[in-house]
Amino acid sequence: MIVIKYGGNALPSDTSTDPVLEAIADAFLDGEQIVLVHGGGPQIDAALSEKGLGKEKIAGYRITSEQVFSVVQSVLSGQVLRAIVNYLIGSDVNAVGLSASDGGLIRAKKFKPVVDGKAVDVGLVGEVADVNPMILETLITEGYLPVISPVAVDENGIGYNVNADLVAAAIGGALRADSVIFLTDVAGIYRNWPDQSSLISEITIDELKEIAPSFSEGMIPKVAAAIKAIDSGAFAVRITDGTDLSCVLDALDDRGGTLVSA
Repeated sequence: MIVIKYGGNALPSDTSTDPVLEAIADAFLDGEQIVLVHGGGPQIDAALSEKGLGKEKIAGYRITSEQVFSVVQSVLSGQVLRAIVNYLIGSDVNAVGLSASDGGLIRAKKFKPVVDGKAVDVGLVGEVADVNPMILETLITEGYLPVISPVAVDENGIGYNVNADLVAAAIGGALRADSVIFLTDVAGIYRNWPDQSSLISEITIDELKEIAPSFSEGMIPKVAAAIKAIDSGAFAVRITDGTDLSCVLDALDDRGGTLVSA
């Protein structure tokens, strides 16, 4: 069982040909059980820019008003999700598209980042409050490949944009995945970002926790997601370059990038 996070930065601008999705499709058709979680940051930025929205930020966090969230949801659970599902179906994969809360999969809660020692309200930005993988277990057993957008609702039905890395981590943990693969736009975890010679090929979760505070900004979200995935039940995490097909093929064959093991 593999949970794959396909980052928005790794998604091609034109999905008429997508060798990464083809590789995922081939692995699935060869018998691998796969759940795919996607991001969509660049696509959201482009859509908001067209509408002149999303310019207000606090400490790097975009203020997600109802108007901004409407665009975010449309892009993630509409444009990007449908493009991926349609592509996989065209590659003979029995794919099913879900938003993160469908079927009770994830319940969100409001995320308030701490800035200068104070919790700040950044609008409709959420974090994972609870996970129930039953719908995924049912779909997987019936031979489907679930594709999940990182839009979730709270217990009152209020929608939130949730970090896709943390959605993938939570799902990977709940399913006790053999591996959670993060396909991003870098080769893995760098001890001294962006020094490419400092790429870590393999590390245990305990070792990663020890050095986690030393990472610079670009590596922090990836390290946090890796730790979350294993702490919540996944057996291993692999972070690799989703823009390089050879790296993706290696990851699907349990090689390359950065391996974080329990």
